Amino acid sequence: MRYMKSFHRRLKHLRDTRQMSVSDVAQLCEVDERRVASWESDTPKNRSYPDIDELMDLCLKTETPLDALLDFEDAPDAGQMELPGLTFTTDTDLTKALETLEREMDRLKLNEEEVEMLRRFRKATAENRRMIVQLLG
Repeated sequence: MRYMKSFHRRLKHLRDTRQMSVSDVAQLCEVDERRVASWESDTPKNRSYPDIDELMDLCLKTETPLDALLDFEDAPDAGQMELPGLTFTTDTDLTKALETLEREMDRLKLNEEEVEMLRRFRKATAENRRMIVQLLG
């Protein structure tokens, strides 16, 4: 996670400057407060990172540029942003790249039935999860 080395500090700074609580960020990203707390953990062993959709929610809903949360300036390829299937330089018209990204995100978006199935799966016991995976296997 070379772009995420200081994410925990940057997120904490964002929360502090905007006077937001961990709960506020959790609501924006539609995750549990413990998950946000783990993003900010000072202990690398306890630290986790947001998924791309959670990171994008955070950026869009707080109107924070992605590069304010990630370590782009220390990267050897500074000035170039890479996302799976999408690469562009800062010189490029970002409209096309953002449209491509939006189409890809729409393609991956779950429908209501899939969301409900995932919600139920997450609430299931470990034993039931194993059985479901075997059935789908």
